[in-house]
Amino acid sequence: MAVRELKRGVYSVGAIHWDRRLFDELIPLPDGTSYNAYLIKGSERVALIDAVDPTKAHELIENLKRTGIAGIDYIISNHAEQDHSGAIPDVLRAFPKAKVVTNPKCKDMLVRLLHIPEDKFATVDEGKELSLGDKTLQFILAPWVHWPETMLTYLKEDGILFTCDLFGSHLATSDLYAIDRAKVYEAAKRYYAEIMMPFRAIIRKHLERIRDLRPEIIATSHGPIYDDPSFILEAYGDWVSDEVKNEVVIPYVSMHGSTGRMVDHFVEALIERGITAKPFNLTRTDIGELAMALVDAATIVFGSPTVLAGPHPAALYAAYLVSALRPKLRYASMIGSYGWGEKALEQIKATLGHLKVEFLEPVLAMGYPGKGDFEALDRLADDILKRHREDALVRK
Repeated sequence: MAVRELKRGVYSVGAIHWDRRLFDELIPLPDGTSYNAYLIKGSERVALIDAVDPTKAHELIENLKRTGIAGIDYIISNHAEQDHSGAIPDVLRAFPKAKVVTNPKCKDMLVRLLHIPEDKFATVDEGKELSLGDKTLQFILAPWVHWPETMLTYLKEDGILFTCDLFGSHLATSDLYAIDRAKVYEAAKRYYAEIMMPFRAIIRKHLERIRDLRPEIIATSHGPIYDDPSFILEAYGDWVSDEVKNEVVIPYVSMHGSTGRMVDHFVEALIERGITAKPFNLTRTDIGELAMALVDAATIVFGSPTVLAGPHPAALYAAYLVSALRPKLRYASMIGSYGWGEKALEQIKATLGHLKVEFLEPVLAMGYPGKGDFEALDRLADDILKRHREDALVRK
């Protein structure tokens, strides 16, 4: 990534990972990602806001040299996860006089994760300010967005809020700012769904604090920067709200065609009733696409055959994913087929146990579905329509 100036004395110095396709050995990255870091030259001191993934440490060091600085006084660590902190040891070797500035919890994690000596740290608490001369950094603790030690850093004179993972997007682009809004919106929503959605209620509280700051720029640690913060703040306001849409997500798997036929019929029944249906064949689905669909949906219906009396492992994994992401669903159900055992529903329910959803009457057919099973699917679609209407999700 080229060194670029956001405002006078404030530079983007991070790295783009164009061809990374998997994050945490779990999350698909169809558009790559970036690890954003920022250098601030004050009249008296120099600070680096976050680092990069250790695989890109050499690019960060080269970018820092290109800025012409003689040294770094402070390395601000907003978050201990290695894609932002992993290159800190490399920066300390290149600039040995630098101090790592972070909150006490993050310090403890960095000592354990990266073996940085304790004497290299200076800790700060909520609201603490750090002067660079003509520029002032203010620290805002934001625990559980999305780790317990997360904080934000606000450059007061320039109105730049450095939010690390919050508001980020896994998007490799040469654009410094969020110019292609449709593309950025999609990437940011995917990022929210995969990473931030479990912390929806906490993020909602922090949004109010951030709006009160009225930042001119939101500079994240993944993806492009927001020079119009209202764009991403409004999007997050929608995603973290309790509002749901007239949508049914249907993660399913079919071994011999029975469940697949039921899903096809059920999708048609929903469409006929004016309900948006979003089926996902779990043998082919990008889990990021499934996660995105969960952001707004009112209802989820799992489709699965039985395997040894329980749900297909792919369906059980999907249920585990839903449980982990904690979307704002209101209703859930299951459709599928079985041979000799029918405990699939029990396991799906148990996996979703802590979610506050109402389970609707399932439709489980023995073998290939018959006329009565298809009629039951129509009744389930009617039940969903009734609930969505009661919740004012369907236009009358």
